[in-house]
Amino acid sequence: MERKINNDLLKWKRDSLNKPFFLYGARQVGKTYSVLEFGKKFYKNVAYFNTENNSDLLDLLLKEKNLDKLVVKLSLMGGVTIFPDDTLIIFDNICDEKMIKSLKIFGSNNNPYQVVMISSSRILVNSARVEEFYYRPMYNMDFFEYLSNTDKIQLIDFIKDSYETSAPMPFHQMALDAYYEFLQTGGFPEVVNAKLTGASYFEIETIKKKIVDVYKGEYAYYGTGTDFAKCDEIIRFLPSQLIKNNKKFQYVLMRKGARSKEYDSSIQNMVTNGILNRSYRITNVISPLLSVKDSESFKLYFNDVGLLYSLLFVNQSQFATDLDIRRSLVENDVANTLVKQGYALYYYQTEGKAEIQFVIQTRSGKIVPIEVVDMKMTKAKAMSMFAQKFNITECIRLTEDNFSSKKGIRLIPIYALCCLNNL
Repeated sequence: MERKINNDLLKWKRDSLNKPFFLYGARQVGKTYSVLEFGKKFYKNVAYFNTENNSDLLDLLLKEKNLDKLVVKLSLMGGVTIFPDDTLIIFDNICDEKMIKSLKIFGSNNNPYQVVMISSSRILVNSARVEEFYYRPMYNMDFFEYLSNTDKIQLIDFIKDSYETSAPMPFHQMALDAYYEFLQTGGFPEVVNAKLTGASYFEIETIKKKIVDVYKGEYAYYGTGTDFAKCDEIIRFLPSQLIKNNKKFQYVLMRKGARSKEYDSSIQNMVTNGILNRSYRITNVISPLLSVKDSESFKLYFNDVGLLYSLLFVNQSQFATDLDIRRSLVENDVANTLVKQGYALYYYQTEGKAEIQFVIQTRSGKIVPIEVVDMKMTKAKAMSMFAQKFNITECIRLTEDNFSSKKGIRLIPIYALCCLNNL
């Protein structure tokens, strides 16, 4: 499959420093598959090591401090000849800090071996960061990756061109239909591949259920038994929260008497490991936005819109006719797309309940509000009031209509979300 991470891997391969490439992200997003395919395409040999519960490998890495001798022993252990500069060495499923520290040997100067490390634990990656590695996150597919793998790649150039020129997109309805399909399918590679190979609706939903179960195993692995129960409770409750007009996460709606202190660690666990994305409320706009966030008021979104679609138990008829459900799915995908592009998530809400669903700060420091248009309303005053109050010069409304602008607000079709990286 065509994935954006392939470009990062290729740039890394050509880098003369030759530091190990540390790839991390939630389970099921395609990390191992992408790296193995990259290895097959660009190297003579691939030496793959699954580090999970591999005590023999850990013992070897901890004891052998001579790089050349270590590589000889790894060749014997893996049954593959490791050539300098022409073998990709992969250490998968890293979940031990001692393993990370032992692999620093490959980050030494003049290292002739190319190593990729893979982990699903961002908590571990954050706690064990070292300067000897390149770090890159990986996510499930965004809409442009979906188009690239579903024979609609030509649409991407048309969308990008219209985004740059603000001219109407000539294949607007085709792109909109493809985006609706993406909202229902999501971006997990296994799900997309099943759809491409003609799997039935029920087969695809079974795969999604399996992914949810994998995530349950994930937070059970990194948490306690109590955390598992709380995480499961949050996952089951969240879809009903996300289809409400007020999407602020409310503990008391899960069960009577629920309190934040019972769930905070579980929520943080899932956010850190990329299972959920969190957006904080702001009531003022001051740079940096981090300085004015309300840590007690936030929204949570699933890391995949297709999972939300399944957990809502929506059928295609409901999707086509229920504008609230469709808008909720779009908002979830906006959150995912912005996170993939490196933006922190904030939403603006006043005491009078006027709301801008997303407010981001670009790398240059510019503040940009992004509003997901209510498909049942033709006017939305919140954006104009926000721009006037905080002297904002660039505003974006995401709509089901074609590219246009109105009263200084740029209207962008919902299928052009991936272009927001160019802000």
